[in-house]
Amino acid sequence: MADVEKVAKIFACSQSTVLAQSIAESYGIPLGNVNTMHFSDGEFQPSFEESVRGSRVFIIGSTFPNADNLMEMLLMLDAAKRSSARHITAVMPYFGWARQDRKDKPRVPIAAKMVAKMLETAGATRIITMDLHADQIQGFFEKPVDHLYASTVFLPYLRSLKLDDLTVASPDMGGSKRAYAYSKFLESDVVICYKQRAKANKISHMELIGDVTGKNVVLADDMVDTAGTLTHAANLMMERGAKSVRAICSHPVLSGNAYEKLEDSKLEELIVTDSIPLKKDSPKIKVLSCADLFADVMKAVHYNKSISSKFLM
Repeated sequence: MADVEKVAKIFACSQSTVLAQSIAESYGIPLGNVNTMHFSDGEFQPSFEESVRGSRVFIIGSTFPNADNLMEMLLMLDAAKRSSARHITAVMPYFGWARQDRKDKPRVPIAAKMVAKMLETAGATRIITMDLHADQIQGFFEKPVDHLYASTVFLPYLRSLKLDDLTVASPDMGGSKRAYAYSKFLESDVVICYKQRAKANKISHMELIGDVTGKNVVLADDMVDTAGTLTHAANLMMERGAKSVRAICSHPVLSGNAYEKLEDSKLEELIVTDSIPLKKDSPKIKVLSCADLFADVMKAVHYNKSISSKFLM
């Protein structure tokens, strides 16, 4: 039987069950049955409760902290490999540990490279992910990587807002390429924030490169962790005369007191995807689903079709 004639099977890691269910519904097949046994010391063992022999298997799971989420993905990949699955695709809407993509000081690991090798060793024959913290992480893999962009989800929403005097902003110098890509598509101006950090997650100084007076500003970033940068930038832009400031961030990590910072800030709206489940609801957070995007790409991969139409910019 030809590979494309076999029905694909979709399974979920426990941290991404809700998103995986939405992806499976959009794909048009039921979510596969996985049972996870937990030991009293915290060790756990996932098992597929149906045959995957000769099948194309998609395992969906974002690897945000804690490390159990990454470990669960690795164990499920290994289980699929040992169950004779023909193709095993790790679908990782959020690829964790991606901020450690280089040695920025002596005697530190390159965790993103290590994670890439672990995924391949565990059994992944393909990776599908979205908005990596650094594009070059794709080069850490020897297997094919489909790197999707949340712009496919965000741009239709931004257009629906019909904002006049629109300006796209990057919260730091490293995100300037992303901001310029959005600005080109939206035909808007660009503003860059220059920030200095006293230490990780702590900003000592921020300055704007560009004018936001009378502008509706959209900050574009790949992830929001403590929300310190976004809220600092939003408050600064409002002080400099912006009409409004909202942000689009693919991955809502939102650790520490991020929710409180958002609600106390002058940020009008934080628009995110459901790559990571929210810890709690907030009136300032708008969630757009990436389920249809992943389902369409997974189906194209299974039937060996192009995914170029899924890249809006």
